[in-house]
Amino acid sequence: MKSLEHTLGKEYTITPAGGSTGEAYFAKSETKSLFLKRNSSPFLAVLSAEGIVPKLVWTKRMENGDVITAQEVLDGRELTPEEMKHPKVAKLLSKIHHSTELLDMLMRIGKKPLKPKEIFIELKKSVDQNSVEMVHTEIHQGIDYLEKMLPDIDSDMQVVCHCDMNHNNWLLSGNGQLYLIDWDNARVGDPAMDIGTVLQSYIPENEWNYWLESYGVEKNKQLINRMYWYLIAESISYINWHNSRFEKKEAAQRLKELKRLIQRVSEY
Repeated sequence: MKSLEHTLGKEYTITPAGGSTGEAYFAKSETKSLFLKRNSSPFLAVLSAEGIVPKLVWTKRMENGDVITAQEVLDGRELTPEEMKHPKVAKLLSKIHHSTELLDMLMRIGKKPLKPKEIFIELKKSVDQNSVEMVHTEIHQGIDYLEKMLPDIDSDMQVVCHCDMNHNNWLLSGNGQLYLIDWDNARVGDPAMDIGTVLQSYIPENEWNYWLESYGVEKNKQLINRMYWYLIAESISYINWHNSRFEKKEAAQRLKELKRLIQRVSEY
């Protein structure tokens, strides 16, 4: 904190921005507000250039080797769950998934494509390592489904996936510009990972065709299969994670979601 105050000068008041890492701050002066982050990925510069995140104002290397980035603080707000239906969301996500610049940069900094077979092997291993009382019937059903569908869901499409499609990460500026923030979980993989989360969490099924049309694809069985594959894999992963932390309430909630997903795929 002191090094930040020294770098910015006395005219700025610096306060923690919250978050799990404790590496983000707000800096405010009489004329300017900045969002500061310590040791952000170089990926941030490309996201800013593409207009995906608020503008990157400057990057500075500190004496201790840390790199501080400063972004504009928007006069705006987070999207509501209802607003996730808007075509703007679908179009921005499509822009991200089709950006060769974003993909090149993420690959350059060492992110390798996330393959379904690798996901399945790790997931099955973690389930097998759990105590018997923690492994519910639905988890076994989910693992069986993932294994059965594995040959059918491998996709040649490898894009930049945000992997955290929560509506709180979508920001609408005062002038109507939409941004997607918090890229710490970004991976290279199947766009169905992001698409499935948005559709399952925010879009009524009778509106999926319209949303996908805004994104730029048609609803088809192969896409739906891939979506549900990743959604089920994610649910099982979260159940294991909550169980490992003895968070019974959260694990039970994720188990309910898994039951719903298994029910849905049985209807297709």
